[in-house]
Amino acid sequence: MLKKYFRRLESIIALAQSLMTPKQFIFLSSVLIGVSCSLAVIVLKTFAHSVFSFATYINGILKLSFINSILPIVGILLTVFVVKRILNGSIEKGTSQILYAVAKKASIIPRKQMYAQIVTSSLTVGLGGSAGLESPIVITGAAFGSNFAQNYKLPYKDRTLLIGCGVAAGISAAFNAPIAGVLFAIEVLLVDVSISAFTPIMISAATGALVSAIVLDESILLSFRKQEAFNYHNIPFYILLGVLTGFIAVYYARNFQRVEHYFSNLKVGPYRKALIGSSLLALLIFIFPTLFGEGYESIKTLSESDPGKLLDNTLFADFRDNQWVLLLFVGCTMMVKVFASGLTLGSGGNGGNFAPSLFLGSYLGYFFSKFITLIGLSKLPISNFTMVGMAGILSGLFHAPLTAIFLIAEITGGYSLMIPLMIVSSISFAISKRFEKYSLDVKGLAKKGHAFTSNKDSNILSTLDIDTIIQTDYLTVHPEENLSKLVDLISHSNQVVFAVVDNDKNLVGIVHFNDIREIIFNSYQVKYTLIKDVMKTPLATISSNDSMEIVMSKFEKSKSAFLPVLRNDKYFGFISKSIALEAYRMKLRSMTIE
Repeated sequence: MLKKYFRRLESIIALAQSLMTPKQFIFLSSVLIGVSCSLAVIVLKTFAHSVFSFATYINGILKLSFINSILPIVGILLTVFVVKRILNGSIEKGTSQILYAVAKKASIIPRKQMYAQIVTSSLTVGLGGSAGLESPIVITGAAFGSNFAQNYKLPYKDRTLLIGCGVAAGISAAFNAPIAGVLFAIEVLLVDVSISAFTPIMISAATGALVSAIVLDESILLSFRKQEAFNYHNIPFYILLGVLTGFIAVYYARNFQRVEHYFSNLKVGPYRKALIGSSLLALLIFIFPTLFGEGYESIKTLSESDPGKLLDNTLFADFRDNQWVLLLFVGCTMMVKVFASGLTLGSGGNGGNFAPSLFLGSYLGYFFSKFITLIGLSKLPISNFTMVGMAGILSGLFHAPLTAIFLIAEITGGYSLMIPLMIVSSISFAISKRFEKYSLDVKGLAKKGHAFTSNKDSNILSTLDIDTIIQTDYLTVHPEENLSKLVDLISHSNQVVFAVVDNDKNLVGIVHFNDIREIIFNSYQVKYTLIKDVMKTPLATISSNDSMEIVMSKFEKSKSAFLPVLRNDKYFGFISKSIALEAYRMKLRSMTIE
């Protein structure tokens, strides 16, 4: 019955496509993708919130965190089972795969990502894994956009644009923050978008936020209404918070990758790895129950009038009213959050670092402002610092200051904190960028030689395949041959540069036509001059494994029009600078979203 309904819907959409202009159909598509993404968000958020409420209820009876510790083990083991038995043994995590799909796979995302992320992340995070749902939501949205475009045979530019629509709708629906959704899609994923492309992305984000606001209970979403007026006297403390969030973002990024690297190198089976990691996570959650799940409920608690509720039903419940114990608990939780998230994802669970960054930022903001207040240095508005801290970590971890600023502005219900948000986010971003060239998600791609940044030239060059522009049919000469052989080759080809190779195909030099122009018209010199006497050492050589960014850098430094290519240290061919630039121009034209 459901399959029949979807087929009928597809027929209606196909009919609409035939009656609309391409631009009108993109607008319709952005609405449909917005609705689809928001429904996925509703399913994920509702499930995660229901499990959290159930665990909290049970803990209220048991007075200890037994359920909180057991559920994550079950969730991660179930996730590994689903990946192994249903998803062919693998699932890609993190938003970096969207960047890779746009650049290297013509914006084609596998169909299974439309449901794989929802199923696995709901099991992991919904059952208490210390990660976030936003990254799976974003990937699901991107998969909706890509597969919708594929289904209706839309070109690469439109596929990429609809991926952006899916990403924007996902973030927008998850936080009821349409502006942040648009900015995240553009700032993090689609770094080169023309103004005209904003319209469908905005439509999709608005649709996602609207459906989410209508269906989801506001208590499920991360939102704040308690905040104090901005006091410019607190600017020095906001500057200091910006510095702290920058360094903590670097601390999180490096330690998260260490934990992930450790588990990736662990030579045990997937179930044993899951059991080891989830057991360590269970121990952390038993000591610090607020590490359970996304942690949004504890973020709300910190910004309210009675943050001592965090210690209820924990090992430290007897110290509920001791502010220094609460502060120590918050500080310790903040520092071990990275290990909880690393264990969750490294051991086989699925989720993202978006929610952990907000969790970490709120805890850091609370810890900093409460500490300053307790020692009597100044009485700071703790709720404000709790919220602004989230923007600082988000900006530093994802290198997305605009997204961080407007996300927190939207979920706090106003823009009264705009100045401190701008201060903290920009400082955190600057410090994080100084120590970590790439954001957390992009760093993994960078290690594989597929870095995508806000540098448009670097992005385009990284998408070019060097093998497509190497010319391997160039004629070669031997160093012991005389120039008469070379003159004969020149007269029967269009080549202006020749590789000089020995019997083992080792490159020993090159000869350019311009360098021998005067000699070749002298028959005596042609007959008695050897090629080795006129050849020159190339100013640079290219390895067939070099990236296009390295290739263009060598052209720039050598000022050469042709450079020889080596494969396994043997001569392989030539790259022409003009052909490389033409490939760049064609790729630029195909990637520009209008």
